[in-house]
Amino acid sequence: MQRRHFLSSSAAAVSALAAPAVWSQSAPKLTSIKFTLDFRITGQTAPFFLAQQRGYYKDEGLDVSIDVGAGSVASITRIASGVYQMGLGDISSLIEFQASNPGTPMVQAVYQYYNRAPFVIVGRKDRGITTNFRSLEGKKIAAAAVESTRRAWPMVARKLRVKNDLFTWSTTDFASRDNVVVRGDVDGATYFHDSAVSLFARMEPEELSVLQYTQAGVNLYGNAILASTALTTQNPAVVAAFLRATNRAIQESMADPAAAMAATRVREPILNEAVELERWRITQQYIAAADTRSHGLGDIFKRTLEQQVDEVVEVFGLKSRPDTESVFNRAMLPAAGARIVKT
Repeated sequence: MQRRHFLSSSAAAVSALAAPAVWSQSAPKLTSIKFTLDFRITGQTAPFFLAQQRGYYKDEGLDVSIDVGAGSVASITRIASGVYQMGLGDISSLIEFQASNPGTPMVQAVYQYYNRAPFVIVGRKDRGITTNFRSLEGKKIAAAAVESTRRAWPMVARKLRVKNDLFTWSTTDFASRDNVVVRGDVDGATYFHDSAVSLFARMEPEELSVLQYTQAGVNLYGNAILASTALTTQNPAVVAAFLRATNRAIQESMADPAAAMAATRVREPILNEAVELERWRITQQYIAAADTRSHGLGDIFKRTLEQQVDEVVEVFGLKSRPDTESVFNRAMLPAAGARIVKT
């Protein structure tokens, strides 16, 4: 009896001694990352929300907050200011930003999201607009004041050897673009191809012509995942962790789009799943463009980027030319095997 009591007391004592050690073990501290989108929350950026919902960022030791953006150009200044560490922004605009701010870059691209820029002009067929860019002559085209598709138009004009002022710009904000096209106030408008799904939902697709910049021979990289140079130099492991988690979610979004849209709707419940699925169908054509079959998701061909830098410098009349290594830093890309396109 005494022995049983002794054993019981000893066990209790051991438990009491062990308890503080158990309670003192806390979960590893997560590294906070503030990430800015290029625009509002839609199916275009579903992989980021899938990675967040499935805990992929947390698994990599990250606490990622995702905010809506104010345009793919604004993302660059948000990161350069230090308010955000990472974001989604336009490569051509980054080239221009670096040319205007020579020296050590403040922002770099670290993963090419859109392997080709999804720049298009969508025009009304009843206004005589076809898939031939020359049909835009004399027309009125809506676009936001500072918007990457609009700003890249001179590259198309130069490639096709037409005048920059082939048509007249009508400056409007992003939210009004569909309305002015539907009402007939303008003959067409600039879009990211996947953003035009909202217009396709209001007008029959056969009523519209989609003029893709890529079909004019303009091979531009589009929005990329950007990071502050402070982060890439001081803590590259954090950037690499973010890219691994995001790349995993991109692959899974292509394999199971419905799951990706469901994750996005957790953050933005008002989204129409059917519309967003169609949007993502277009988006992934630009993410997994032909180049990715050889070098994988997220990477670039150096020569293609060099040509883009040259074109941006010449068309925009920039005073300096940033080198491609300062624009795109591929050192933190996920392993090549993880970036092979699987669909």
